[in-house]
Amino acid sequence: MEVRTRIAPSPTGYAHLGTIYQAMFDFCLAKKAKGKFIVRIEDTDRARFVEGAEEVVFSALEWFGLTPDEDPIKGGPFAPYRQSERLDIYRKYVNLLLEKGHAYHCFCTKERLAELRISQEKDKLPPMYDKCCLGLSADQIKENLDNNMPYVIRMKIPKSEVIKVHDSLVGDIEFDSNLIDDQVLLKADGFPTYHLAVVVDDYLMKITNIIRGKEWLPSTPKHILLYRFFGWEDSIPKYTHLPVILNADGKGKLSKRDGHASVDFYKKEGFLPEAILNYLSNIVWNHPDGKEIYDLKELEKAIDINSPKIINITSQAPRFDLKKLEWMNGEYIRKMSDEDLTKRLEDFLVDHPAPEIIAPLVPLVKERIKKLSDFILLTNFITEAPEYDMEVFKRIKVENQKDVLQNIYEELQKMEKPWKSEVFEKTFKDLAQKLDIKAGDMFQLIRVAVSGQLVTPPLFESIQILGEEETIKRVASVVQKYPLFD
Repeated sequence: MEVRTRIAPSPTGYAHLGTIYQAMFDFCLAKKAKGKFIVRIEDTDRARFVEGAEEVVFSALEWFGLTPDEDPIKGGPFAPYRQSERLDIYRKYVNLLLEKGHAYHCFCTKERLAELRISQEKDKLPPMYDKCCLGLSADQIKENLDNNMPYVIRMKIPKSEVIKVHDSLVGDIEFDSNLIDDQVLLKADGFPTYHLAVVVDDYLMKITNIIRGKEWLPSTPKHILLYRFFGWEDSIPKYTHLPVILNADGKGKLSKRDGHASVDFYKKEGFLPEAILNYLSNIVWNHPDGKEIYDLKELEKAIDINSPKIINITSQAPRFDLKKLEWMNGEYIRKMSDEDLTKRLEDFLVDHPAPEIIAPLVPLVKERIKKLSDFILLTNFITEAPEYDMEVFKRIKVENQKDVLQNIYEELQKMEKPWKSEVFEKTFKDLAQKLDIKAGDMFQLIRVAVSGQLVTPPLFESIQILGEEETIKRVASVVQKYPLFD
């Protein structure tokens, strides 16, 4: 049987990093088994639907190189791949459940359900539907339908059964059916809930392996029951419930309320997609050779489709450490050739005011940046005159700074052009000695006068790109403005 995996994101906003985390494993499993990786859009929750969100998901997958074999855009043998275009299919199967007695009409109002919930909370009972409409006669149901009374279709959960779910990471798990709610399968608006649609679609699209977050594990017994009710027991997929990624403090999963849950955050900050995938793999899987830096092929290689666990990852929820990701991203940057890094920066800095200076700056900043956006912070003084901050000057241990800066200005004017590195260095070492200043403090004062920053690419190389006249002009400006800083 061909291995078929899928992700089924909902177009409810931006692309979530958790979607990429899941897609990475789905993609690697499909590629290892020479199978198919599918993207299906679950857009049946119309209240949360966001126009354009589907395109955002596909853009994110493309950025990470997780290209699907079948999806709503390129199509496939089991189209359509948008749930909103499959409503007739769901209606057909929900009618089949009604005929078999595995589902029933529920006409309870929102008000009654709210009162029921309050009563259950008061009595410290689990919040579950009380099966009120399960006892309606055929005549009562027909009368309600004839009167156009709003309804949903609920799943009829059998009483006092043990429902077994096998998960590739944690093994067999048993659920008491008495604690499982009579799940709504078809909503009053005619759209299916996740639980009906996911089972019908996974079966019809011949999905063999479901990889999803651990938060979906409690829903799995409902899905197992639906497979049984439809007579599809032989087609139940293999389940792998990935550990949920937590916030850095371990309090709750990485959520949409946190800015760094969005893929857009990483694009804008200049993280590399291959570094992010490496990190997402690394927080749940230990490379057999102890490597921390490796490409996606290494994860794919570790997958064993015939193994009960498929891949030996932890079941413990990892914390998301942005600082560790920044370190890893920096390692990727340093391993790149100057030419490749230049190309990445040019693509990232599409609105850079002077793209011609990016290439000469790359070898100067490569060891100093952890993400592409750091390039801007380190080098923007070259294209924009800095805004000086007196607090920065105060951190340099040089007294009578205005007088020292005047001396620096005069020496710069006297130096023969073009300036040479060895002459520049000797000139200001001699000046430092003459003024009884440490050479390091002297060069730091020049750095801040030229850039407004304590940290820049190597000073003389930066000045060469900035130009001699602009360097002299900036030092003169600082001398002139110095009393005004206070």
